[in-house]
Amino acid sequence: MTPLAYIRYNVGMYIRTTTRRNKDGTVARYVQLAHNYRDPADGKCKARILYNFGREEEVDKEALRRLARSIARFLGPEDELGLGPELDGRHGIRFISSRPMGGAYLLDQLWSQLGIKEALAGLLRKRRFDAPIERALFAMVASRALAPMSKLAVEEWVSQEVFIPGLPGVSVQHLYRAMDFLLESRQAIEREVFCQVADLLNLEVDLLYFDTTSTYFETEQEDGFRRRGHSKDRRPDLPQIVVGFAVTREGIPVRSWCWPGNTADMSVVPEVKQDLIGWKLGRVITVLDRGFVSEENLRQLQRAGGHYIVGEKMRGSERAEEAMARQGRYKKVKENLEVKEVVVGDGEARVRYVLVRNPQEAERDRLRREQILKDLREALAELKGSGHTKRCCELVSHPVYGRYLKVLKDGRLKINMEAVREDEKLDGKFLVRTSDDTLSPEDVALGYKRLIEVEDSFRCLKHTLDLRPIYHRLEDRIRSHVLLCWLALLLIRVAETRVGETWPAIKRALEAMHLGEFAGPGGRILQRTETTPSQRHIFQRLNVKEPPLVLLAEPRN
Repeated sequence: MTPLAYIRYNVGMYIRTTTRRNKDGTVARYVQLAHNYRDPADGKCKARILYNFGREEEVDKEALRRLARSIARFLGPEDELGLGPELDGRHGIRFISSRPMGGAYLLDQLWSQLGIKEALAGLLRKRRFDAPIERALFAMVASRALAPMSKLAVEEWVSQEVFIPGLPGVSVQHLYRAMDFLLESRQAIEREVFCQVADLLNLEVDLLYFDTTSTYFETEQEDGFRRRGHSKDRRPDLPQIVVGFAVTREGIPVRSWCWPGNTADMSVVPEVKQDLIGWKLGRVITVLDRGFVSEENLRQLQRAGGHYIVGEKMRGSERAEEAMARQGRYKKVKENLEVKEVVVGDGEARVRYVLVRNPQEAERDRLRREQILKDLREALAELKGSGHTKRCCELVSHPVYGRYLKVLKDGRLKINMEAVREDEKLDGKFLVRTSDDTLSPEDVALGYKRLIEVEDSFRCLKHTLDLRPIYHRLEDRIRSHVLLCWLALLLIRVAETRVGETWPAIKRALEAMHLGEFAGPGGRILQRTETTPSQRHIFQRLNVKEPPLVLLAEPRN
């Protein structure tokens, strides 16, 4: 069979009935699955029987209905809902529309389960709003998680493209008013949300990870908040803001901050520490990356009984170089993770380090360096006998090649083998400093490695929730936008942690659950599609009840 015939074979199938007269004069009707094809011999269109279902009166019609529903589910939720009235024999019932509901339903359940809805309701009791502020805030958070878009587009999204429980529609003015309320009540909301989430999820908040990132604006105009600075998005040409997150060891973001775009990382530590002290978390160990290390910051972190775990630069620090030079055996604490504890100094000058080595990473570092040296030797060979002074300058100033070169007295370039040997000593290693003597070297090393949870949060914030670019102009709206993204990230991380799957996979499974609207002589019905095994698994892992099959049965007046 040719490929073309095979395609026709798939798309030309249909159900047909045939009749046959028996010897006693009665007529029997048979149901068949057939498809049309063109006979290559005579060029005529003919029918080929694929399957005989049997006599019409003996056919299992319920089995045919199940088959049709199965085909509709394969095509999509809209087809399944659209076939429903016809297959069930409800003549006169019209299929009006279908929209996804599973993702928004799950997020709404988590919103309530984590106490966010209750916290907002408590704050709103003190205010008199005609608009559905809490529902508007949830709609914007759900939009960030399911279909990131502008606030103006959320208005149409809610009314036409998604089913938000308790919110048939919302105006953009109400959305902006809700954003203003969120910012006005930020401190109370953050505290309430943290207390509820920490209690319900039994979060271990003795170890908090903190890091910052930047996000830019699609404009060249700066103001007091949108400023150019060190861009972690590699967009130094655009103004930006700096965003910070405190994340638990489980990867749950418990607080967010934002600062002007020219803010240096090391300058924000006192504010972050003071804010966390205000929550009275008890013993808190703050985990920071190398960019935050300064002696003043470390003193700030130790005030009020706090402690730190920070990455230490392995070059340019006398104490770090001394720690690296100390003799001692490494202890294997995990696959591809070895640690060695080193204490430098005495008394108040005493500093505790943990030197960590990853043998696999060490081998990767060695191979990368060998490739760099190979490329460098080829470049130096091309320079022999030529006066390519510009090319020499390019090599010396190169951020990778330059550190392996030295300039001789006659101006020629040569590979600096001493620099190569010093680099070899650092293969697969990183240095961590801590002020807490009660933590084992293993806890210190693993605690610092888990800083990747913050980096994962930033990636999710930028690529899944589309934090960037930001189109808001006013500082208050920008800050409120960051808070909405934080709440969306909180819900996503809780779902990922409990289900054990990524949010895109969870969202893909849930968005296949659609809500159909049907209308007929008797009234109006809202009915959802059947729960699939993957959807049921997600609901069970998150301790969420499945939505009712029929959400609304409204009789005609």
